[in-house]
Amino acid sequence: MRNDWNKKARGAVLPMVGLMLAVLIGMAGLVIDLGSLFVAKSELQSAVDSCALAAAQELDGTSSATARAQSAGLTAGNANNVQFQSVSASLTSADITFSDSLTGSFSSGFSPTAAAYAKCSHTTSGIVALLIKMVGGPSSNSVAAVGVATRSHAQSACPVPIGLIPKTGGTSPDYGFQVGEWVSVLYSNSQAPTPGEMGWYNLNGTTSASETKNEMDVGYCGSKVGDTLGTPGAKVSVDDQWNSRFGIYKNNGNIASMRPDFSGYAYTSQNWTNSVPQNAYNGTPASGSDPTAANFLTKRAAYANYANTGTSVQTGDNITGLSMKGGYQSLATSGMTGQQATYGMSRRLVLVPVVSASKIVDFACMLMLQPVSGPTVTVQFEYRGNASASNSPCTASGLAGGSAGPLVPVLVQ
Repeated sequence: MRNDWNKKARGAVLPMVGLMLAVLIGMAGLVIDLGSLFVAKSELQSAVDSCALAAAQELDGTSSATARAQSAGLTAGNANNVQFQSVSASLTSADITFSDSLTGSFSSGFSPTAAAYAKCSHTTSGIVALLIKMVGGPSSNSVAAVGVATRSHAQSACPVPIGLIPKTGGTSPDYGFQVGEWVSVLYSNSQAPTPGEMGWYNLNGTTSASETKNEMDVGYCGSKVGDTLGTPGAKVSVDDQWNSRFGIYKNNGNIASMRPDFSGYAYTSQNWTNSVPQNAYNGTPASGSDPTAANFLTKRAAYANYANTGTSVQTGDNITGLSMKGGYQSLATSGMTGQQATYGMSRRLVLVPVVSASKIVDFACMLMLQPVSGPTVTVQFEYRGNASASNSPCTASGLAGGSAGPLVPVLVQ
């Protein structure tokens, strides 16, 4: 009897081991494959969040807003990799939709002048299941993610390191300036700016020349009203960072990391002859302006480069009357499929601190008009109003949550 019982017991072990292996494989599959899905979901969420933030930054109520938002969203979103960083997120224009409210109906064809919210949504399929398929589970899975962003007032912002000095007697909100008026920057810093001019200021309060260059490149986020600014002496050149915003580079500079604006078309008194306020942003060129002349919104919608539609820096110089020195020979290409569109983002509409007694008293929205063509030239900006205005075309990075101040993109879903 004992031998029969032992034989029966031994005969039951194999099925029990098989059952236990199936359970163990299933549990391991859940842990490994679900962990893989969690990573894939996190990676995809980062991609759509980046997409939504970049798209929302372009929603300035103009007729080209959603087209620019799609381009910026795709560039930012697809800079993220998924599936353990092995492939691009592969977002498409169909993944980006717009609405005028968070609870409204989102569509890719939403009115660009009314769009206030940008939604990026995407599904990543074909995520291979390693173990769960061995016990009857699916051989692959998919994850989906959604991000929605809009523009909101900031507690702090990321302006460029150039300060606007109010005109004598000028008070908030415009400090004596007219919207559309051109303002000179004393680029060489050989003398202090006077009321109604602009000058260089280190946003972190130091006087380091290299800090000025760094702030023009990657920015200084955390600037707020009341901060004390530093005045740099002889600057380490900021020309590369400045000119990249116009899509102008030395030695085929890295356009992916030094991204241009959507348009590199520049404005000087030679090609834009309007009297004050000149209004290059959305005005009509006066008689005597260059045949290529059109306002910034028009050029931005066409993704025009410094040479308008050409490929030579010299062509741009002929239009503007500038003479680009220092090896700036490479241009971002123009047009809907060119580099101005592919890599572009809003980089010429910038926040600048309004400065009084070396302290920030407010922020202004300014349009960068010209590249830096030499070490002693005076360049100009166009005043586009107080940055806290709800219709301000300027949006920069910063910490959202303020009740006033510049508008910054913020995730709301």
